[in-house]
Amino acid sequence: MKRKTLSALLVLVAGCMWGCMGLLVRPLNAIGLETMDVCFLRGLVTFLVMFTALFIFDRNALKIHVKDIWCFIGTGALSVSFFNFCYFKTIMLTSLSVAAVLLYTAPAFVMIMSFFLFKEKMSGKKIIALGIAFAGCVLVSGIVTGSGDLNAKGILVGLGSGFGYALYSIFGRYALQRGYSSVTITFYTFLFSALTTVFGVDLSSIINIIGTHSTISLYGAFMILLVTLFPYLCYTKGLSGLENGTASVIASIEPVMATMLGILIYKEKLTFINAAGMMLVLASIILMNRDGQ
Repeated sequence: MKRKTLSALLVLVAGCMWGCMGLLVRPLNAIGLETMDVCFLRGLVTFLVMFTALFIFDRNALKIHVKDIWCFIGTGALSVSFFNFCYFKTIMLTSLSVAAVLLYTAPAFVMIMSFFLFKEKMSGKKIIALGIAFAGCVLVSGIVTGSGDLNAKGILVGLGSGFGYALYSIFGRYALQRGYSSVTITFYTFLFSALTTVFGVDLSSIINIIGTHSTISLYGAFMILLVTLFPYLCYTKGLSGLENGTASVIASIEPVMATMLGILIYKEKLTFINAAGMMLVLASIILMNRDGQ
């Protein structure tokens, strides 16, 4: 029971940290870096910092079997890179609120895939919590009061972002079952994420912007560790003590945290609908952590 509680807390912390992504993306966007540039830098900085630390302190964590490399291609290229690409494409095709809602179809994909792949029970409690969490994300996103542009292509690509987001839990579970630590999984995830996203950026432009805005770039590097490295370590470690479906619902705290930061730091207004959505997400997390089915 104690292990389950600790695992749930780690996933909750991960979701909260991911919710702070705006503290990284907004300043870097302001100096001219595109969102895909930020995705590449997230992968590259995380990889470089982890490689340096592991090379000095724990070289064994760098060792993997060639036959298991597909797990890390899955977490890095097929999950992190793919969902980021689909998410940003969805924003271009629809709106930020629609993209956010479609991204949070991820827990549904996780539950369905985990039912077939890992024989996780599709309990009534999970289904109810999933519905409550999704309804909360819809309200928090503001799509109810917004004028999100809905179109077939945008919805399809948006569902791709949710599917890609869900794949981290699936491939991460396979890696855990093969005995790899959360540190090893996170390291190779961002190695393959950096290798795939590098093809979608202009390296010379990135280098020029970083050289021109060194102070903000250092801040960005620090924030990358805070909102990328640590949450992925926490989430992957949390997966070792929770079912995939449970972890994915708990991680839905992310948009709640993002909304709270928007209110506290960027002076965004809190509406009744936003508040109701936040309460629903919190209710789903509480429900998932209650004993019984």
